[in-house]
Amino acid sequence: MEDVDRALERTIDALLDERRAGTTICPSEAARAVDPDGWRELMPAARAAAGRLAASGEVEVTQRGEVVDVASARGPVRIRRPR
Repeated sequence: MEDVDRALERTIDALLDERRAGTTICPSEAARAVDPDGWRELMPAARAAAGRLAASGEVEVTQRGEVVDVASARGPVRIRRPR
């Protein structure tokens, strides 16, 4: 795994740790934190990082409040700690 992938995973964790329980973040928040200028290019990697964290049970990826598989979800998703 590349350094940027690890940085995105750590950033997703850190952002969720900063929020109150039950709050979600957008993958773009992690991408912006890792690379404020090139965050758009990081979006696929940010979604993939969320998918890896979801696969390990550390987060849930949601769309319209429902847990989804980020690999098959189309459109905006949110990330939260498992309930």
